[in-house]
Amino acid sequence: MKYIRNVSAAFTGGALGGLLDSFNIWFMGKVGLSDLIGISMKPDFTAPWLYQRMIWGGLWMLLLLIPVWKTHTVLRGMAASLLPSAMVLLVVFPSMNKGVLGLEFGIAMPVVVVLLNFLYGIFSAYWYVASCSHHGHN
Repeated sequence: MKYIRNVSAAFTGGALGGLLDSFNIWFMGKVGLSDLIGISMKPDFTAPWLYQRMIWGGLWMLLLLIPVWKTHTVLRGMAASLLPSAMVLLVVFPSMNKGVLGLEFGIAMPVVVVLLNFLYGIFSAYWYVASCSHHGHN
């Protein structure tokens, strides 16, 4: 039962973190922050876009099941966010013809991806720890 609870906590934290990340990138476009920093990526907040990001967010945060940095939640979340950041910057953006690191979206795009994913990872890690520690496991 503990393993199922931990998997559920990691996936749910990641899915909710994906929601947070999606809101952040959408909000940056809506309020003009993306324009201010020279980022052309301004997604529409649609269900298919959001669902895909939440599912992938949940799957990526299964990395939280790796028992490292158990007492360093922020570092654990940041570390877990590095793989999805690398995937977006090195695979997803190039496949969208936006260049390696998504530089076609703007020179600041790699920094935006890493920073927003740090928030996603930290949120997810805190959710995971809170969900597991409630039952005395993590």
